[in-house]
Amino acid sequence: MILYTITDWLWANVIGYALLAVGAYFTIRLGLPQIRHFSRSIKTMQRSIQSATGGVSGFGTLMAALGGQLGTGSLVGVGSALAMGGPGAIFWMWMTAIFGMVITFSETLLGQAFRQKDPQSGYTGGPSYYIERGLRSKALSIFMAALYVLGVGIAIASIQTHSIANSFSQIVSISPLIPGVIVIALALFITIGGMQRLANVSTYVVPSMVIVYFSIVMLIVVTNLPQVPGVFSSIVTSAFTPQSAAGGVIGWTVAEAFRNGVARGMFSNDAGNGVAAIMHASADVRHPVDQGMLGMMGTFITTIIICTCTALAILLTGALETGNAGVLLLQSAFGEVLGVAGAWIVFFAMFLFGFTTLVADIHYGEAGLKYIFRKKHNTAIWLYRIILTIVLLFSCVVELKAIWASIDLLVGLIVLINIIALTLLFKYVRYIYKDYFSQLDQGINQPIWNYDEDIIERVKK
Repeated sequence: MILYTITDWLWANVIGYALLAVGAYFTIRLGLPQIRHFSRSIKTMQRSIQSATGGVSGFGTLMAALGGQLGTGSLVGVGSALAMGGPGAIFWMWMTAIFGMVITFSETLLGQAFRQKDPQSGYTGGPSYYIERGLRSKALSIFMAALYVLGVGIAIASIQTHSIANSFSQIVSISPLIPGVIVIALALFITIGGMQRLANVSTYVVPSMVIVYFSIVMLIVVTNLPQVPGVFSSIVTSAFTPQSAAGGVIGWTVAEAFRNGVARGMFSNDAGNGVAAIMHASADVRHPVDQGMLGMMGTFITTIIICTCTALAILLTGALETGNAGVLLLQSAFGEVLGVAGAWIVFFAMFLFGFTTLVADIHYGEAGLKYIFRKKHNTAIWLYRIILTIVLLFSCVVELKAIWASIDLLVGLIVLINIIALTLLFKYVRYIYKDYFSQLDQGINQPIWNYDEDIIERVKK
């Protein structure tokens, strides 16, 4: 109970406002890059597909990052936001995504600029690296890495396993531990293969599952087309005015809409928690801004497109009135239109979305251990995998609310530290940004960044 109170207060009074404020500040200082350069982001994504080489391509890294973003946040996160914050929570998810696109862009630039060469797995980077070198704080960078192991590599990974296992046991009368074992085994197999295997799997799986899921939701939208304007109106109005719960006396307050919308919005697209910097740092691209453009697209796809699709499916079918939460709420929505097949579709979507996210989360946890233990990380990583297996199995039968509370607390601390670091390191973001567009102004169609030159020394000059 105390943990719930602490996390609620933090997200409603500190983290939510800080996240949006930093996003707004970066948006203004960089001149609305998420709007001005949106078309360029699409072209950059197309070019990265065509120019993929033997290394970890920009597109492959985007798909791996999307695999980490499109999981529970896009399905269970939306259901939880609606159940706890009402339709108005979706509006705040949108706001988090719009400003979060610039935050993801900035994280990606810093991840690329401060990355280091790893003899075994190519390039590695992330908040711990830019905090250590950019802010010259070794202690804080180690603490940050430890938070990633606990908050992302264990807590967020737990909710993926919980959701996949319980979405299956909801259809088939079976213990959630059984599907949980299968999922954990497959996830560890891919993770052990390293970043290249993760990128390869995500490149094939992620685009397909996005297209299929989007198509099914469009079927729900078309069959309920007259209600669409009313749903969008409800989302906007209830973001600023209290709303009664459907069929009940108790409703949702504006504070609940804001708190759950921002928290679940960030959870859906990872903007602000720095994991984008970890994943995108491994990409082999010409210039950090190219990868930054892809990072922005990842945030847009996850929240503006996929999360909106999930919200429409739930609100148009009246599933919110069932009182369910999480993945069960989405299964109720699909079941209203497709019957028993709808529940199975949600399971397969949850399996694919949640599985790719689970694999990415384990990768983030291992990245944190690699940073902490450096050359002696192998023993720590195998010990982590053993402990993680036990925790993930236990998570299959734990109450969903307890897992969310641990995520909100740990990820809340990550977000606070990371956005402070981003603000203090903004001069590097601006320098890289200006370098890219100054090259374009000079007629260079594909700007090039000298990765061999130290970013700190370069900015000093």
